[in-house]
Amino acid sequence: MADIEIMTERAEDLGALVDSLESAGHRVSLAPIATSLGEGPDPDIVFVDGAKDFGRGRDACRGIRASSPRVRVIVILAPETLDALGPDWGADSFAVDGASGEEMLARIRIAIGASLPDSASVLRAGDLAIDPETYQVRLKGRPLDLTYKEFQLLLYLAERPGRVFSRSRLLQEVWGYDFFGGTRTVDVHVRRLRAKLGAEHEAMIATVR
Repeated sequence: MADIEIMTERAEDLGALVDSLESAGHRVSLAPIATSLGEGPDPDIVFVDGAKDFGRGRDACRGIRASSPRVRVIVILAPETLDALGPDWGADSFAVDGASGEEMLARIRIAIGASLPDSASVLRAGDLAIDPETYQVRLKGRPLDLTYKEFQLLLYLAERPGRVFSRSRLLQEVWGYDFFGGTRTVDVHVRRLRAKLGAEHEAMIATVR
């Protein structure tokens, strides 16, 4: 389990996140947004809350990266500010404000696993390496930043190479029988996966009409 610090100015809004992390066994502390960590041992992961003020979030990410390079930094952003996120921020990953506890935990597993060697469970498909234990995906050694459902869909398809699935079947297997959305959800996630795989590898996921 990890030591996690959440830098935020709205602790009352993040109670559900704290509960999810603590229920999973992580040790969680809260701190004001700052450009460096406080005294004492560094945490394993810092969530920087930039949802309300992405400028402060950016400055905090940069400061923590400069002063504590071993700490993994995950920045929380509002959907409308995602375009502002860039590699110069120094964040290892990001999460959209309001994301489920399940997805936040997946982000943590990715962050923790980023510095670890491949485990025996890694599934390889050409240039793609998928680790179900850490929820990490690499393409030619480069990490891919996927949402939780994108990861689940990619893993499901990679475990069954060469097979053809209907949209309804994918909804049942990946989203579950209690999902009330339409089959367009599958199309959207497939399109996003192809975009993240890039032009060279998008054909790994084919559509049969």
